[in-house]
Amino acid sequence: MKRIACILSLMVSASLMAKEVLSHIPENYSAADKFVFYSHGYIVEGDNPRPVETKHRWGLYDFPNIKKALANPSYTLIATHRKKNTDPFVYAKALSENIRTLVKHGVKPSHITVVGFSRGAFITGLTSNYLADVGVNTVLLAGCGRLISSKHANIQVYGHVLSIYEKSDGAKSCVKLKAKSMSLTSFEEVGINTGLSHGAFYRPNDAWLIPVKNWLNVKMNLG
Repeated sequence: MKRIACILSLMVSASLMAKEVLSHIPENYSAADKFVFYSHGYIVEGDNPRPVETKHRWGLYDFPNIKKALANPSYTLIATHRKKNTDPFVYAKALSENIRTLVKHGVKPSHITVVGFSRGAFITGLTSNYLADVGVNTVLLAGCGRLISSKHANIQVYGHVLSIYEKSDGAKSCVKLKAKSMSLTSFEEVGINTGLSHGAFYRPNDAWLIPVKNWLNVKMNLG
């Protein structure tokens, strides 16, 4: 009997965990629910969730294990595997409208965080910009390059913002984005030093994961 009970307990636990990592907003949720949206880098766009970058030797992008590492029983993690050559503006606009739906149904903006790496960080920044009047939490991982370019001078981020960049990477600090974002609630930045360049964010590396999780705990009041 004890063995059967243990198996049932494991099955229930696995079921609960599966509900925490989704591709899209669930049909049923309550106003008290919390949500984190993760947008992956460009290399993952397409059919392969574990592509390998060889040109710069950044190695394996482990999208499935990043999702597992970011999952938390206190919130629903939504991480969509985007199609090849997804238009970031179209995608970010759709994402922002989905988030507006959550807010419309009572979910607090402080209980919603958008997280993105590289191309995903550009999408995340655009989403924050589209939600200027809402002010969700925003986490940018090695992705301020396009957000601060002269071509996108009008893009700003809002709400509480966390930036994490790798010191050996070409994608540097987001201080210029902070400077042009006039309505920020707060801004924090962490420079990590793994020596892995852009590849530091290709896997669930504690160097960036721990600061993200700690920040989420505080900003989303995870307890």
